[in-house]
Amino acid sequence: MKIFKAIIKEFKTFNSLEKIFFPIIILLILFISILKNDSIFAIISALCGITYTIYAGKGKIFCFFIGLCGTFFYVYLAYKNGFFGNMLLYGLYFFPMQVIGIFKWKKHLKKNSYEIIKTKLPVFKKTAIIIISIILSLVLSYILKFSGGKSPYLDGFSVVFSIFGQYLTVKRCIEQWYFWFFVNLISLIMWVMAVSNGAKTYATLLMWLVYLILAVYFYIIWKKELNVPYKV
Repeated sequence: MKIFKAIIKEFKTFNSLEKIFFPIIILLILFISILKNDSIFAIISALCGITYTIYAGKGKIFCFFIGLCGTFFYVYLAYKNGFFGNMLLYGLYFFPMQVIGIFKWKKHLKKNSYEIIKTKLPVFKKTAIIIISIILSLVLSYILKFSGGKSPYLDGFSVVFSIFGQYLTVKRCIEQWYFWFFVNLISLIMWVMAVSNGAKTYATLLMWLVYLILAVYFYIIWKKELNVPYKV
């Protein structure tokens, strides 16, 4: 109940575009999902996921509480559709990282707005993380290929880039949005394939499409904020 009140309270601080666009996205996903007789797990996962991304993009710490709920339902969906890499990623990594994120962000909040203070990586570290991500993605994809999972290369790259994306999210780095854009694009392709094969996960497909749009939007927002140094 407290989280719901916090969501409403923070919604009032959104700009005019966000107050129109964000609710429309959520209502559209809900409407299409019901119309298509979507899985209840997919609907809940999508709604939690979109809400989490919006409030994480706004730098609000309670996004991680919403993320815990969305993670639980997404694990089930990934398992049912044979995306074993994603299943393990969300169950063994994302779930505990939501808890870690709460404590990490709590130490770096602005006093006036209670939003996190954003950061960016040095060029060398950013380049190193991208190269390591690609190498590990190829290795994992090769392993998943022999595990019987569907779309091993898409699954493998989405898993590794998600791991680094979540790490950069907890570290409050703007570079997270590079990783999330790539992950969202790959995941969108994966779930398009799942739906085309008969899976009733339209909400999940729409969720990844919205994630893709939000990754671009929040990158722009964070970049503008980082261009104006925060004064303690």
